[in-house]
Amino acid sequence: MNDLKFIGIIPARYSSQRFPGKPLADICGMTMIERVWRQTRRALDDVYVATDDERIADAVNSFGGQVVMTRTDHRSGTDRCNEAYHKIGKQADVVINIQGDEPFIHPEQIEAIKECFVDPSTQIATLARPLSADSSFETLSDPTKPKLVVDANSYALYFSRSVIPYLRNVEQAAWPSTHRYLMHVGMYAYRTEVLNEITQLPQSSLESAESLEQLRWLENGYRIKVGLTDKETIGIDTPADLQRAIESLNRL
Repeated sequence: MNDLKFIGIIPARYSSQRFPGKPLADICGMTMIERVWRQTRRALDDVYVATDDERIADAVNSFGGQVVMTRTDHRSGTDRCNEAYHKIGKQADVVINIQGDEPFIHPEQIEAIKECFVDPSTQIATLARPLSADSSFETLSDPTKPKLVVDANSYALYFSRSVIPYLRNVEQAAWPSTHRYLMHVGMYAYRTEVLNEITQLPQSSLESAESLEQLRWLENGYRIKVGLTDKETIGIDTPADLQRAIESLNRL
């Protein structure tokens, strides 16, 4: 794996229905995008923010980060990563797509996704976190937290906002303690040639149904290697999530 060249790209856009300007939100004296960039830099030498907004670009430049301006019409962070990679102009084996709203991402998680490429046949990789056995069914069934199932070789079989698998003849309250459920951690890594290919694919029926872009890749025959992490991160989707994150930091 030491022979592989990795580039980290953090897609960041200003417009958001639930939280406009989210990348520039202040978290105890540091913007969210700076926190993501600094955490990512602990595991990767080459890290770029890909954005379509000059305000975000200015913020990245102000803390000494590297930024790439991209188009405004991308459907997903994956599409934005692909454009950014080609604009960067550096050759790499793997592009790692780091979520711009995960300011507390752990370097160990990035290392775990890199490890997936020890297998030379890995095309795409992502992460999953086993749900704690003492979790509630309400936590398990939250549709904003996708679940996944894997095969014997740790390749994804399916991702869903529903609970998978369904446990027949087991009370729902006991599901988390009866089966090891996997919760998706939204980080992706792609071989550069595969990244280019998957961004050319039309939206698929399963992707449309679940609003999960990785289903498009599975439907088209691509395989997704799944690494495991025991680290829990705090994703920030709304101002309320931000307030909880600030309160958590203040308790440290």
